Amino acid sequence: MNGKEADVQKKITGRAGEKAVADYIKSRKMNVLEKNYVTPFGEIDIIAEDDDYIVFIEVKTRSGDRYGAPSEAVDKTKRKHIVDSAKYYLKVTNSTESFTRFDVAEVFSDNGSYAVNYIEDAFYL
Repeated sequence: MNGKEADVQKKITGRAGEKAVADYIKSRKMNVLEKNYVTPFGEIDIIAEDDDYIVFIEVKTRSGDRYGAPSEAVDKTKRKHIVDSAKYYLKVTNSTESFTRFDVAEVFSDNGSYAVNYIEDAFYL
C-alpha cells in the first residue's frame, strides 16, 4: 500500500471509529451536538451533552498496538488544541456558564469490528 492509499485507509478507519463512539455515547443516553466541529484552533471529533455537561470527546482509533494505546496520542499539545477549541465553541454558542468535561474514546479496530474503551474526565482545563 502506498502513502496515499494508507492515508485514505487511516481516514476511513478514523471515521468508522468516530461512528462507533457516536453509537456508544447514544447508548449511554448522551446527546450528540456536533461531529467534526472545526475551529481556528483545530477540530473536536464529537461534542455531546451528558445531563448538565457539555462533553468534548477526542476519538483515537487504532487497528493494532504498534503505536501504543490510542489515548497516548492525546499529548499536551493535542489537549491544548482541544481545550482552545472547546473555549471557542462555548463562546460561539453562548454556553460559557456550562459545566464541561473532556473525554477520550479509544477505539480498537479488528477486521471491521470496533471495540470502544471510553475514558471519562480524561483531562481537565
